[in-house]
Amino acid sequence: MSKTAFATSLFTGKDLVANAALRYEEGVVGAVLPDQPAQAGPRRLIIPALVNAHDHARASATSFGASNMPLETWILRSALGTPPDPYLAAAVSLARTARAGCGAMMVHYTRPSGTMPIVEEARQIARAARDVGIRIAFALAVRDQNPLVYGDSAAVLDALPAEARQPIEELFVRSPSPPSVYLDLLDEIHSAIAGPLIDVQYGPAGVQWCSPALLEAIAERSAATGRRIHMHLLETIYQRAWADRTFPGGMVRYLKDIGLLSERLTLAHCVHARPDELDLIAEAGAIIVTNFSSNLHLHSGLGPIADAHRRGCAIAVGVDGAALDEDDDAIREMRLVQLAHDGLGFKRNWSRAEFLELAVCNGRRTVGAPGPGALVAGAPADFTVIDLDRLDRDALMPVDPLDLFFARGNASCVRDVVVDGHCILRDGQPTGIDLEALQTELRSLFRKNLPAFAAMQAAWPTLEGATERWFEHAGCS
Repeated sequence: MSKTAFATSLFTGKDLVANAALRYEEGVVGAVLPDQPAQAGPRRLIIPALVNAHDHARASATSFGASNMPLETWILRSALGTPPDPYLAAAVSLARTARAGCGAMMVHYTRPSGTMPIVEEARQIARAARDVGIRIAFALAVRDQNPLVYGDSAAVLDALPAEARQPIEELFVRSPSPPSVYLDLLDEIHSAIAGPLIDVQYGPAGVQWCSPALLEAIAERSAATGRRIHMHLLETIYQRAWADRTFPGGMVRYLKDIGLLSERLTLAHCVHARPDELDLIAEAGAIIVTNFSSNLHLHSGLGPIADAHRRGCAIAVGVDGAALDEDDDAIREMRLVQLAHDGLGFKRNWSRAEFLELAVCNGRRTVGAPGPGALVAGAPADFTVIDLDRLDRDALMPVDPLDLFFARGNASCVRDVVVDGHCILRDGQPTGIDLEALQTELRSLFRKNLPAFAAMQAAWPTLEGATERWFEHAGCS
């Protein structure tokens, strides 16, 4: 049955249309009709559904004491936030993302619960996505080297007292499996969960965490299957130093040489990528996902996003589980990126319409979603309805609604989200789950689960100090 959504203003992805009707049927846009009679009730702005292009479907790490830390210790500390129930953790994260206007999200799954076989855990993530109604890409993260630092961990482990060393080794130090084990596992996960709203991808955690054999095997399998790859790149100053030591000919060039750098690759962060590396990324057609607030929280830096855009890199935006207020507000995150990298004085890198267009279009590519990311005939019916009265609270004179969106927008102005023609958020609330109830249940499980990490918490001051010393003395040289 055909449905119609009316908007005071509708952004197709290219143009603003006044007093528009958006008709859609069976998950597909039929037409955008301009110059419709004005509708009674609140004013609405309709835009293509946003995309959270890099995330991990996890709880806020600050709640586990991982605040104001560089990534290198933050990762270790955030083990306290290992999900006690993968379905609950994913459902809460995905629903909060939908509440912020997103119709799709990248799940780079870096911290499995360990409570069930990983294929079953992937099924639980997929079930959560179906219940919320959101599109996802699922990439099981993999790493087979450098579990504690970017090099020999002996100095860190030797600094720990005997009673602390064992729990740390049990948590973080494992014997690596051959690359074929991971590749076969991804095939099994793909068979178990892939579908019209779920894309399965390869997920190397980052070059510093993956052996050449593993990276080369993933590159070869991706080329053979056409499956996308999602990974971190050059997020911190310590990763930059490691890359320069390990790849004197250039790490990004190495990725090109082995076939990993291609249009199938998404690179999260790239905070410390150099101009020549950005040129290689642009030439390959890979996508860079910037994570502005996460980079601030973790003292990583701002990243050369404007320069990357000027050099032809495709840019998308991700929340990375660490939005400015750790509330998964993808709209505020987009605004921060646009404001920080828009330019100086009268020189602009993009218009606000252009930025919204590129964030949505490139974001959809990262998650393997179909369509151009625009509201045009034949495209998927994925759109977000914004409360224009809330944005234009003074209503003094006509103002471009996209200017209002980028000046004042946040998750509180999102009214509805439609994905594949189905309303997954209505009047600001998820339609498929009870988010507040699930959040309450998840918090209770986390509290019950924390005693299991008592040995790690006791070892933490020594581990944190030893890790910091390693990076300050060996990690920056």
